[in-house]
Amino acid sequence: MPEGHSVRRLARQFGDVFTGRQLSVSSPQGRFSAGAALLDGHTLLAAEAHGKHLFLHFDNALVLHVHLGLYGAWSFGGDSTFAGSSSIGAPRRVGEEETFAEADEDGYDDGGNAYAGPPPPVGAVRVRLASSNGWADLRGATTCETVTLAETDGILARLGPDPLVNRRGDAGRFAANLQSRKTPVAALLMDQKIIAGVGNVYRAEVLFRRRLDPWLPGGDLTDGEARKLWRDVVSVMNDGVADGRIITTTPRYWSGNGKRTTPAAALSAMKSGTFPARDNAHFVYKRDGLPCRVCGTTVLIAELVGRKLYWCPYCQQS
Repeated sequence: MPEGHSVRRLARQFGDVFTGRQLSVSSPQGRFSAGAALLDGHTLLAAEAHGKHLFLHFDNALVLHVHLGLYGAWSFGGDSTFAGSSSIGAPRRVGEEETFAEADEDGYDDGGNAYAGPPPPVGAVRVRLASSNGWADLRGATTCETVTLAETDGILARLGPDPLVNRRGDAGRFAANLQSRKTPVAALLMDQKIIAGVGNVYRAEVLFRRRLDPWLPGGDLTDGEARKLWRDVVSVMNDGVADGRIITTTPRYWSGNGKRTTPAAALSAMKSGTFPARDNAHFVYKRDGLPCRVCGTTVLIAELVGRKLYWCPYCQQS
C-alpha cells in the first residue's frame, strides 16, 4: 500500500499541474459516473494529503477523496509543458519509486506534434481528470468518492496526526495515543487512528532505528521514547517525500554487499546525492533470514495485523 510520502507527492503533483485549471472529470469505467458528474467542469482549488488520504478541493465546495489501498495508482500524461511523474502509487505495480514517461509516451507530444488530448483509457479507469494540456487516470483505488467539506472534516477527525504535517502538539498527541493502549507498538504504528501515513515499510524500519521491541505494549513506552519515535518517523517520511522512495539506512551501509562502508565513501555518497541499491535501502524490511546489518543476528519475520513484520531479535530487545 502506498505510504504517506507517496500520497504527499501525489498532492504536490496535482497542485503543480492542475491547481487553478478547469477540469473535465469522467469515469471511463462507469463506477464513479455520478460522483464525476458533480465535479465535471469545475476548477481545482487545492490538493492536500493527510496520511494515506488524498483530497482534491473544487470550486463548488466539493472534494474528490481518494484512498489508493493496496492496488490503486494514478497515471499522468500530457503535452511537453505537463511535468511530473507518469505514475505514482501501487508499490506492487510500479514499485516504491515513481515512474517517468519519455516525451513520446503516455500522451506526451511526439517530437513537436500538437497535443491531441488524452489517449483512449486503458483498463478499468475509475476516474479521469483532464485539463487543456494533460490528464490523470485513477485505477484500482479502495476509495474514490465525491464528498462535502463537512464530510472531509469528518474523515480527518478520525485520523491520527500526520508526521508530514507535524503541527504543534502532534508529538504529544501521538505519545498519548500510544501510551493509552496495551497493543504492541508495531500494531499501533499501522493504526491510522494513532498515526496517519505509516505503512509496513516505515513501521519496521523506524522500530529498528529506535531499537524498539515491536511486541512492546504501547503503554510501556515512556513519553520520551514515544516522542523520539515520532521525530524519527517525521524525519524518514520527509526524506521519502524528497527522494521519491523509502530509504532508511545511512550511507555507511550502502556498499555493494550491504555492509558498512568507509566514512570517506559515506561522505562522498551524501555529497553526490547517490541513492543506495534497492537491497541496501532498508535495515530489516524484507530481510528475513538475512543477517542484521548492525549485529549480524538473523532478521525474523512474523504476521501482525495482517501484514508481515520484520525485526532483529537482538537489536530490538525489550
